[in-house]
Amino acid sequence: MRPRARYDNPVESPDLEELERTDTAVAPPWMTILHNCDCHTFEEVVKQLMKAIACSEEKGWELAWQVHNTGKAVVKVGPETECVRVGNVLASIGLVVTVTQS
Repeated sequence: MRPRARYDNPVESPDLEELERTDTAVAPPWMTILHNCDCHTFEEVVKQLMKAIACSEEKGWELAWQVHNTGKAVVKVGPETECVRVGNVLASIGLVVTVTQS
């Protein structure tokens, strides 16, 4: 059995009055939505998803089927710049995308 540590000088926590409030506004995340367009093969969509969001081929197929069956899928949620980048990669081969604040 290990001996218990003994603390002669416990760490003091500051009184509530001493804490400075540091509220910062956090922007809601953005999202990239891929829409069904029936103008690309599944293989083309999967390949482009893998480039855009660095997903596995399996995840790319999952998303492609979701787009095909439901008309759209959220493929990225994150900061605006990242969602715009993903949208641009997808759109570069003519895929239909929307980038919007969630």
